[in-house]
Amino acid sequence: MTDSSRIVIFGAGSVGCYVGGRLLSAGADVKMIGRPRLQQLLEKHPLTITDYKGFEFQTTLEPGTYSTDPADAKDADLVIVTTKSGGTEAAGLQLAEFLKPGTPVISLQNGINNAERLQATLPECVVLAGMIPFNVLQKAHGHFHHGTEGHLMATSHPALEPFLYWFQRAGLPLEERDDMPSVMWSKLLLNLNNPINALSGMPLLEELSQRDYRRCLALAQQETLTLMEMAGIPTIKLTAIPTPAIPYLMKSPDWFFSRFAKKMLTIDPIARSSMWEDLEAGRPTEVDWINGEVVRLAERLNLRAPINQALANLIHQHEQGLRQPWPADDLLKYLNQAQNDYHPVGG
Repeated sequence: MTDSSRIVIFGAGSVGCYVGGRLLSAGADVKMIGRPRLQQLLEKHPLTITDYKGFEFQTTLEPGTYSTDPADAKDADLVIVTTKSGGTEAAGLQLAEFLKPGTPVISLQNGINNAERLQATLPECVVLAGMIPFNVLQKAHGHFHHGTEGHLMATSHPALEPFLYWFQRAGLPLEERDDMPSVMWSKLLLNLNNPINALSGMPLLEELSQRDYRRCLALAQQETLTLMEMAGIPTIKLTAIPTPAIPYLMKSPDWFFSRFAKKMLTIDPIARSSMWEDLEAGRPTEVDWINGEVVRLAERLNLRAPINQALANLIHQHEQGLRQPWPADDLLKYLNQAQNDYHPVGG
């Protein structure tokens, strides 16, 4: 990679600012493109990046490093798209006007099919699926905190070779994979906790310390795993625990979970889901690209996914202002009732 090569983060919110900040810390040439609110914030405050292992980097951005103009992507040698899933087509159409043919584009988004949706709007670019497994919490004054473990993955392609050095140097190694559909579905199984965490109103570690919340997650995961098996979608191991065994760990007694959970995933005490953050900020969530993906998979199999549908419904009610507290036992009763009413798979 030459000194003139530029990495553009398009849709730079919490995840985009974190990834962009890590790459900046390594000395990469980075341009972040996002919303006016963050541009104005980062004009007044330095960009601060931290993680649960103790990493910290702070920098005052040079003028133009954070932009709101899609035209600033025109000189990109690599584009990383970090928009919310609902903005995928709009992002692709904006980028299509400016990107050079053959530009590699990584979709570092939640959901399953964002890379395909981007490719449809960027037919002359090399669009690759990517996966970011960890949570990034936006704190006050331009501070973005990475609170859970995991590393980046993307579809293996020669176009990525010149950039792997920068990810490695930034402490964000990018693993190339030839099985990204399995990667994305395996990550989605972990993301099924996002609505539960958002409904709990608690930090992730506190929420997962309550067995009934974990039982809620296990219901959603078991339903999804059963549908994946029917559809012939294999899982991969993203944590120290084999993916199909995760629901059983979630259902285990607190003493057992607290003893073995550390082997599965390291979680910062302040970490929260991005869905909680979206609800707090009054933004639309990505529930239709998380639990909604499971509902659509069930529909393709002429089945239903009532647990995941029920969670999506509750999040939509919160988006519409019908917010109420969901203690663990109440949420578990609600999901069990949804399961009993519709006789779903995976019960």
